This record gives sequence, structure tokens and C-alpha cells, in this order.
Amino acid sequence: MGTIHDGMARQGLVRPVDGRVLGGVCAGLGRRFGIAPFHARLLFVLILFVLPGSQLIVYPLLWILMPTEHWVPAASGTPGTPA
Repeated sequence: MGTIHDGMARQGLVRPVDGRVLGGVCAGLGRRFGIAPFHARLLFVLILFVLPGSQLIVYPLLWILMPTEHWVPAASGTPGTPA
């Protein structure tokens, strides 16, 4: 059974190395859902106006849980290592 990083990496939820502004969360979400990073950031800010404060919890959690783009999933139950 894989870790959270493995599962997110398999689903394409990774923080890219290029195109980051802060942690790469919005760029990674935009890439995963097929929208430009700018539009993902804009949507993130617009949601902040609708649900104030929610992004202050969600963004840091995703920053921790989303692996970087070069994450190598574990092969046999051992923790993955960055490439």
C-alpha cells in the first residue's frame, strides 16, 4: 500500500519545479485539471472571497501532501526518494 505522496503522484497531483510562484500548488492543480497556472491562481483567489480563510488551511496542507514533480514512488514499501 502506497503513501499519500504515491497516490497523489499517480493521480497527477504534483508540484511542478517550473512555473512556481510560492509552493507550486496552484500550478500543479492547474496542470492536473488542464488549465493555465494563472487561471488556477485566479480561481484560488476568487474562492478565497467566497469562502474566506479556507485557503489558508487548504494551501499549506496541499503544499505538504503534494509531492514535487521529481517524486519517485516507492517500489517495495520503502519511502520514495526525490530524483
